[in-house]
Amino acid sequence: MQKIPTNSMPPPAKTSLPTKTELPLDLTGPHVTAGASAAQRLYQALCEMIVSGLVKPGEPLPPSRTLAKQTGFRRNAVVIAYERLIADGFAEAKVGSGTFVAARIPARAAVPRKPKVAVDAPRQGAFALGCTHIDERALQRFRSYVGRRMRAFGSEHLHYGDPRGSRELRAAIADHLLSARGLRCDPDQIVITSGTLHALRIVLSAILKAGDQIWCEDPGYPIARKTIAHCGYRAVPVPVDEHGMRVAKGRSAAPSARAAYVTPSHQFPLGVQMSMSRRLELLDWAKQAGAFVLEDDYDSEFRYDGAPLMSLAGIDRLQRVIYLGTFAKTLFPGLRIGYCALPERLIADVTAARAALDRFPGTLMEGAVADMLNSGAFAANLKRVRKLYREARDVLAETLEAASDGALSVPVPSQGLHLVARFDPSVDLSVAAQAKQAAGAEGWLLADTYLRARPLPGFVLGFSGHAVPQLIASAEQLARESRAALRTRNKSARRA
Repeated sequence: MQKIPTNSMPPPAKTSLPTKTELPLDLTGPHVTAGASAAQRLYQALCEMIVSGLVKPGEPLPPSRTLAKQTGFRRNAVVIAYERLIADGFAEAKVGSGTFVAARIPARAAVPRKPKVAVDAPRQGAFALGCTHIDERALQRFRSYVGRRMRAFGSEHLHYGDPRGSRELRAAIADHLLSARGLRCDPDQIVITSGTLHALRIVLSAILKAGDQIWCEDPGYPIARKTIAHCGYRAVPVPVDEHGMRVAKGRSAAPSARAAYVTPSHQFPLGVQMSMSRRLELLDWAKQAGAFVLEDDYDSEFRYDGAPLMSLAGIDRLQRVIYLGTFAKTLFPGLRIGYCALPERLIADVTAARAALDRFPGTLMEGAVADMLNSGAFAANLKRVRKLYREARDVLAETLEAASDGALSVPVPSQGLHLVARFDPSVDLSVAAQAKQAAGAEGWLLADTYLRARPLPGFVLGFSGHAVPQLIASAEQLARESRAALRTRNKSARRA
């Protein structure tokens, strides 16, 4: 066969650029937030352009340098805007080819042409808690790891496995906990579960008997309280202040409690951090009472001001503390993988309880998650989405504060994936309920997280996993409905 000279081969095909010499961007329209960062304004303008049909699905977007030259923005701002487009599903990145308009725009994230429509009819799911992004690069890595594990399908999937889960994943989690949370433990102390609530059920069944009391924060996580009650244990509400759970109140309310369920690094829902004195007081109680503390560290990876705080389990060195963690927020909820780190004395009992409840965890995804942790892809994804969540947090807080004209107070949390917007404590609880219903918002009423303490009027609002344009439109409507509900209540009070 005749060999074709290299210099006679046709040049490789190039991806064609958009036919327009410049993108039809509107950087000053009502869809762009005045005073926002360059990256945010460019992102909003690109969203409007895509949803309005000014560029077509699958059409290539210009290189970042070209768009930077057109807009006068720094190239870094263009890169951040493109990354946000990809994360929100408006665009797709193709290795070696560039960035393209997505073939299908996610309906929940689409930006209507007229901002008024977005205010009058917010997208379903606004402020829902538990939503996540996963960076496109991380998703590509995860797909490749899953594919590789499937191609190497082995006999370990053909029989019942270790109730604790694969040692490979448990070892990767142990390394992650040491580096990220200051928690040193052996892989044998870790049990893989399908999530935090699953871990809670398993652990409580191993350390408690029917009717035992367990301290729970008030306000606190309602679903955890329901899980505790469903399992036949008694949740005892213990009030929370700016320092965390009031341990002295727990001692007086339920001195014979056998466990405490807490969220010390970022209390749900108020967001306070348990002070060191309270942490030590809680650990002293657990030691004296022969009880255990269940630490739900549900969002510690998302700290925006400084390094993550040391876990309670790290301080305790897994003596009386049981650490609960999950990949639902750091990767995605559909993965259904969580874990708990145990004191050595509980390994046998919790492993037996795990085997009795549902035998052992699924094996197919364990290897791929271990690959994510060991390769650095997990940490890289956290670093990128942390920036997106911080921007979403700031946009939501600023919009609510400005649009509510002082009706709502919105402290900006230094950690986590939700924030709390509060009315003045004197406002009737019905005002928040009326505003939430009128706005069609998800999220939670702050009052619904209380059990016995006097509830405060307000909202618990998720900001992760939501497109910024959706957050802005929904925040404006919730603020508007809050003002309207407050006016109605005040008029009724004056007539009375």
